[in-house]
This record gives sequence, structure tokens and C-alpha cells, in this order.
Amino acid sequence: MHVHGHHMPMSSPSVQLPRNLARPPFAEVSRDSIIAAAPELASVPVEYIRRGLRPKANQMLAGISSLPKSQMPTSITRSQLPSSISVPVSGAQPQPTYPTHALAVSASKSPSSNEYLMIFPVHSLVLASHCSSLPRLPQASAPGGSSINLPVLPLTLPSPAAFSILHQFMYHHRLDSVLQALFPLPSAFLHNLSHQTVQSTLASGTMLHQLSTYVCSSASSNLATLTTHAAHVKELWQDMVALGLHDPELWDTVDLAWEIVLGALNLAAAQR
Repeated sequence: MHVHGHHMPMSSPSVQLPRNLARPPFAEVSRDSIIAAAPELASVPVEYIRRGLRPKANQMLAGISSLPKSQMPTSITRSQLPSSISVPVSGAQPQPTYPTHALAVSASKSPSSNEYLMIFPVHSLVLASHCSSLPRLPQASAPGGSSINLPVLPLTLPSPAAFSILHQFMYHHRLDSVLQALFPLPSAFLHNLSHQTVQSTLASGTMLHQLSTYVCSSASSNLATLTTHAAHVKELWQDMVALGLHDPELWDTVDLAWEIVLGALNLAAAQR
């Protein structure tokens, strides 16, 4: 998996696989976090804010990808972690929508100073409108001049690598990209994948069996490969729970991935 230069593999130790990935009770995002990110939206319903962000996603992602790679590290050791990262920006017009913060994501509950943290440039309003369990973001600096200053928020998550999938999803909401990042699926199924297709596939034993068969055969029925696929889905789910990311389309998509990979594991086990 590789997003914005990250090349850190997801871990796949011996994995305990539950039959279903439980959804935590719904919790709405914090109004205080929304106000901190965009005071002018104080009285706007969160669903409107999320919907209003979608047409701006490309402009925001362009703002992230325009940051010079030499100045925007993809990982930093904990001992070197600054409180903010200053990044020069070009005066090109029209200006993309530059990020406001940088998340420094680690998996460790007992940090060591030489541990690497993965760095994700983010827009505070995107995070605040999607994640109900996020710590308060530090105050953003006003943009201006030839550089931007991104306050750094250290964040501990079960899987920093899985967060790269969620980071992209919160901007573009593409369900096909979520599935594609987890394991191989037929391109015809992924093409223009909608929430409705995800739901109808979940309800169709025939479709689930076809997709599980595809995943099993693309892994050459190798149980270790399929267990790694399952670990990727489980780690994504753990990050969603930790962040309080309650997007119904995303949850249904993760449920679908789980059904497909468990089916593929059962098919491979039956061949032994």
C-alpha cells in the first residue's frame, strides 16, 4: 500500500478473526471541534458540512500533494517530532486549499524516542466533521506569505498504515479505493462502485461467493496471504472505531470486505 510516499506494511501476526466486526454506538462529532476549525459554521448541521466538503475534495487533495516532498516528511522519529512543520508554498494561481495541520500517527502505547511516526497533512474541518473521538486540534496558523505552518498533532491508532486509507476516504469518499487498498477484486465490480451496490452485494449470497472465489484464487488459496488480507480489514475497522468514524457507507464497505475475505479463507481451508 502506498499513499503519499508511505511504504510501511501493515502487520499480520497470528490474527484472531471475529465472525462480525462490531459497530460501536453512533456518536456525533464534536460541535466544539467544528467551531475550532471553522467558526463561521457554528450553526450549520454537520451533515451539510460534510456534503459541502465533497465538491472541494480535489482542491484540498491538490493542496496536500502540492507540498514539496523535500519539506514535508512522510515519517519522523518521535525524538525529532516538532510542534509544527513549516512548508514553503508556491505563489501559483489559483491557489489550492492547503492543509491546516499535520497528524503524527504512531501505533505504540509505550513510545520510544527512536520510533517512527507517519506524517499526514490534513484539513482540520475534514477531520472534525468525520471523527467523533479525535483530540482537540492545536490552533492553526493563519495562512499567508510564501510558507504555511502546520501544527503537529501526535495521534496513537491501532494501525498507522490503515489510517492512510481513511485519510484518503475522508476527502474523496470513494468506496472502490477503500476495497482496492485491502485486497484484489475484479475491476468490473470496482468500477463506479456505489453504496447501493455494496448493500445489494452484502445481501446476495451468490455475489459474495463469486467475490470470495476471486480473492481465494488470486491468493492461490494461500491461507497466509488471505489471513494478511483479513488483518488489513481488521486493522482498518480498529482505526475507524478508535477515531469514531461513523460513516454508514464506509461501515457497509468494511462489512463487505470482511464477508468476502472470510468466505475466501473458508474456501481455501476446504481445499486442504
